[in-house]
Amino acid sequence: MGMYLITGATGGIGAAVAGLLAERGHELILAGRSPERLAALAQRISTGQHGRTQVLVRDRNGEPGAVRTTTPQGSARTLTLDLTEPRRLEAALAEGGVPARLDGVVHSAGVVDLGAVAEQDADHWIDQLMVNLVSAAELTRILLPALRAAEGHVVFVNSTAGLRANPKWSAYAASKFGLRALADSLRAEEPAIRVTTVYPGRTSTEMQRKVHAQEGRVYDEDAFTDPATVARALVAALETPADAVVSEITVRPRGRRP
Repeated sequence: MGMYLITGATGGIGAAVAGLLAERGHELILAGRSPERLAALAQRISTGQHGRTQVLVRDRNGEPGAVRTTTPQGSARTLTLDLTEPRRLEAALAEGGVPARLDGVVHSAGVVDLGAVAEQDADHWIDQLMVNLVSAAELTRILLPALRAAEGHVVFVNSTAGLRANPKWSAYAASKFGLRALADSLRAEEPAIRVTTVYPGRTSTEMQRKVHAQEGRVYDEDAFTDPATVARALVAALETPADAVVSEITVRPRGRRP
């Protein structure tokens, strides 16, 4: 089994990815800002409270066979990181211990603060760029030796705001456009490492609840994509056979869920 580091691990998409990877028996490094929330997530994973999974067993020719239910076997440890301070990440990782081999990094941390260009001062821009872009770049740089050793996979959880900027989304969208550029450059520079960008549309998370509050709209979680759905698409990219890479995935909500 592999080892994966997940930032924003206690958020909606990050926690869903952690659960799926744990079900598959992988070792996880759960990174986030809150030690308490990280510890609670690690406990759920360690005790198997995140659920069970069904595995389709294929025969030697790749044909579908039996379906068996497995008990989660993954393990998890926590790593407290403050992504608002990218210059301190190297020291934090040195203290927490970076593995010699890392099969994947999932960058799912992010912050958003909407506002018109005329209203957002430098602090609003700096806060979003530091967390959403600069820290992702710095973490990737630090972890590259371990990723190279395993010929690993880097996944950037972007946003459809990284494809199109709308009014009052300038700072957030700029950070996500930059994240797309980071992924594209990394893919070209590191051919032995697979790089995937995931562009979720509006997803039922606490971030989306905050966005709705800033937009002055009523939040209805059933109107948007479930984080588990985005996580399944992301993990499918991680599990793509080694002769290919899923470079980009866009996941948009279809409408209100029944």
